[in-house]
Amino acid sequence: MKQSTVVAELLDHSVSVIIPVFNEVTTIEYVVEKVLAESVTSEVIIVDDASTDGTSSVLEALSMSDSRIQLVHQKRNCGKGAAIRRGMELVRSSLVVIQDADMEYDPQDIPKMVQPIVDGEADVVFGTRCNNGSFSGCKPIQAAANRMLTYLTNTTLGLCLSDMETGFKAFPASICKSLDLRENRFGIEPELTAKFAKLGLRIKEVPVTYSGRSYADGKKIGWRDGLWAILCIARYSLTRRA
Repeated sequence: MKQSTVVAELLDHSVSVIIPVFNEVTTIEYVVEKVLAESVTSEVIIVDDASTDGTSSVLEALSMSDSRIQLVHQKRNCGKGAAIRRGMELVRSSLVVIQDADMEYDPQDIPKMVQPIVDGEADVVFGTRCNNGSFSGCKPIQAAANRMLTYLTNTTLGLCLSDMETGFKAFPASICKSLDLRENRFGIEPELTAKFAKLGLRIKEVPVTYSGRSYADGKKIGWRDGLWAILCIARYSLTRRA
């Protein structure tokens, strides 16, 4: 299917892009501009998680430049999961995409992310960074951690994913109302996955462009988050309710 045809079909479906952000002054303006440039984007919900590096000022200027931007400032830093929950409360479109603020994921993949939902092929879409078994753009230790966490998720939930930890996820807005999310930090990824699975939703993966960054460049997820992710997989896989 040609890209122009895909975009034409998607224009019948409005897309809310949620961007949780904390201290991303060097990338946030570019990310927001790229997201807004996608014709399928009807609104951008930016949740500033109490940034302290000047990000907040940049976001204020951006919010005044385009009426499609909804900007929320968290009073204190609570984490990615908390920011996503806040963003979900404000969604006004029929479809939702979660987009990171650090430009590791390319906003040009947003149409590709929602297309399987529009076509009725999936209820939820994960943007996988895994290509033929290799995690492109990831450091070896990060790739190994991703494989392990994905394996544990698949084993406990009966799924067949290649990249559970991806930060690029898409789903209908109506699903937001059915989720009782609790994780404040990066545990949101295994929690979302487990709760999607418990609801019996069809999860499809699509390959996306990924350009990983180093901790020196500002990457925030660490080994403690990896350990917590294991606990989250066990916790949310064993509970009966979504």
